[in-house]
Amino acid sequence: MYTQFNLIQKSKRVAILFFLAIGIFACKENEEKDAKYYENIKMVGQKTAELTAPPFVPAPVGDRPAMKLIVNMEITEKEGEMVDGVKYTYWTFGGSVPGSFIRTRVGDEVEFHLKNHPDNKMPHNIDLHAVTGPGGGATSSLVAPGHEKVFSFKTLNPGLYVYHCATAPVGMHIANGMYGLILVEPEGGLAPVDKEYYIMQGDFYTKGSYGEQGNQPFDMEKAIKEQPDYVVFNGKVGALTGDKALTAKRGETVRIFMGNGGPNLVSSFHAIGEIFDKVHVEGGDLINKNVQTTLIPAGGAAIVELKVEVPGTFILVDHSIFRAFNKGALGMLKVEGEENKKVYSGTIQEGIYLPEGGTIQTMPKVAGTPKNTVAKTLAQQVVSGKALYGRTCSACHQAEGQGVPNAFPPLAKSDFLNANPDRAVNAVLHGLSGEVTVNGKKFNNVMTSQNLTDDEVSDVLTYVYNSWGNNKTIITPEKVKAIRAKPAPKAKDVHE
Repeated sequence: MYTQFNLIQKSKRVAILFFLAIGIFACKENEEKDAKYYENIKMVGQKTAELTAPPFVPAPVGDRPAMKLIVNMEITEKEGEMVDGVKYTYWTFGGSVPGSFIRTRVGDEVEFHLKNHPDNKMPHNIDLHAVTGPGGGATSSLVAPGHEKVFSFKTLNPGLYVYHCATAPVGMHIANGMYGLILVEPEGGLAPVDKEYYIMQGDFYTKGSYGEQGNQPFDMEKAIKEQPDYVVFNGKVGALTGDKALTAKRGETVRIFMGNGGPNLVSSFHAIGEIFDKVHVEGGDLINKNVQTTLIPAGGAAIVELKVEVPGTFILVDHSIFRAFNKGALGMLKVEGEENKKVYSGTIQEGIYLPEGGTIQTMPKVAGTPKNTVAKTLAQQVVSGKALYGRTCSACHQAEGQGVPNAFPPLAKSDFLNANPDRAVNAVLHGLSGEVTVNGKKFNNVMTSQNLTDDEVSDVLTYVYNSWGNNKTIITPEKVKAIRAKPAPKAKDVHE
């Protein structure tokens, strides 16, 4: 009996070793497939690649065979808007920042046609991180304005990869918006989901500070010091907010192809009120689950998936949080559908999470520094004040001055404002705290003082007074200057 037992145990060990050997052999075979198979894979047919501007992506490759894929991309240098009233000359792949999304599958032969628009001023090239070859294609693609370069490459590794310009000075080309994503799907394609979107973070460096009006040129000194004025999703502040927000329906699975063009900063990508069910770490094969915030290096990417279980507006941010609320790295995912009180029973309140802009805010203070003023017409004040309001005040008081119930008082038809313009100026200059009554309702919160010039204070308050049913008071820079010169009022005087 003992001998029979030993024979059984020995047979089990032999079987285990046999299956281990098969497993090792299979792994070795897969390694060989990874390394060599896709070089020589048989291609079936040819097609021109569909390219899309963010936040959209081309159709999935599904189970199509490897083929010859023609990519036609044109570089354009074009003026765009970084934030309201701030113009910036972007350098783009395909006319957008980030550049056109390219979708391939492993084993494709990509024939890349790179054109440099004749109106451009600079030579450019392209370095695709998905390319195995010198410079990722950069050494074969330097193209002058009005010319075209053609090169080809084999997609050997599945994953999500960044591409960017690598013409000297490399950092300046990337900082002007020259980056995008190329997806190499595995054989059989990625698993189907309900919605797919394309986002890239980038940091921008301008001569003027955040929100400074007019056409702002690139600032090399700030870039070298890694001190961006803007950190944004998809090339500008507000690219994914309001009516440009991403959308989904309750119960749908959303996949986001998230990249970071840099050129300098690492992204801590986070969805406020959601958890990433899956994260393809750094865009590769490794999948992490139940992730709150995922790190995306400059020049890197990740694929994140989340199933949206409840309706509402979910805020996408770089969780280096001042970048989100003060420099622009903030987007929205708006989910429609019936409430799911088993998951979340709270009150849905939209509009609180909004960009706050680059105005440096401080707690209520006593003294300030007067600034020079420039005379403007009422129309000019309203235009300037509207832009200032959008990046300074709307996060709390909302776009139409409606405020947030029980938190921030309304500015629309505000008896508190209309009764005493001097009090309004003091609130902007010195801040306001404690209980106030506005339109018959009590609010007890803190308004931080705003680091604005006399012109800016007069413009933003004139805009408020000439909007939303207020009494059309005109606040002049001279009035602001005179009030600034006086000691800050005591709390009891402010509320009277």
